[in-house]
Amino acid sequence: MPRKNTRNTKGRIISAAWKLFYEQGYEDTTVEDIVFESETSKGSFYHYFDSKDALLGTLAYVFDEKYEQLIEVMDPELDAMEKLIYLNHELFAMIDGGVSMDLLARLLSTQLLARGEKHLLDRNRTYFKLLRQIITEGQKTGQLRTDRTVNEILRAYAMWERALMYDWCLAGGEYSLVAYTDSVTPMFLESYRGKSSDAK
Repeated sequence: MPRKNTRNTKGRIISAAWKLFYEQGYEDTTVEDIVFESETSKGSFYHYFDSKDALLGTLAYVFDEKYEQLIEVMDPELDAMEKLIYLNHELFAMIDGGVSMDLLARLLSTQLLARGEKHLLDRNRTYFKLLRQIITEGQKTGQLRTDRTVNEILRAYAMWERALMYDWCLAGGEYSLVAYTDSVTPMFLESYRGKSSDAK
C-alpha cells in the first residue's frame, strides 16, 4: 500500500508540473507552483526531484501514462499495423495539443547530454512493453514480416518516432506534427508488412 501512495505522490507532482509547463511556460513555473498544483509538499517534491530541471526527464513518464490510457480504449480488432499507426497518431496528437515545442526540445537535449539513465530509451517503459506485444502478435499472425526480429522492428519504430519529434523541434514547430506523421508513418510501416497481410 505505501508503494501505491508513493507512486501517486510522484505521479501527481509530474502531472501538475507538465500541466503548468504547458499553461504558463517552463521558465514561469516555480517549484512552489508545482507543489500547490499537485497538493503535495516541498519535502515530497525534493524527495523525488533535485530541482525543477530534473522534471524534464519525466516527459517519458507522461507519455507512458498516455499509453496506459490508450491500451484501455484501443480497438482490439485492429491489426498490428493499424495499432502502431493509431498509437503514433494519438501520441503526436497529445504532443501537438499539450506539450510545447520548447519543452520537447529541452527533453531531447537533456537526453542527448545525459551520461547515465536515458529515460526515452528505458526498455521497462510501458511504451516498449506495448510495442513489443503488438509486434510479436503481428509476426505470429503474419501481419508483420518475420525476417526481422521483434527487437529490430521495435528499435526502428521507436527511432522513427524520435526522429519525427527531433525534426519538428529543429523546424521550430512550423508544421503540424500530427498531420505530418499521419501522412508519412503509414508509408514507413509499409516496409514491415508481412506477406499474409499483402494478400488481404
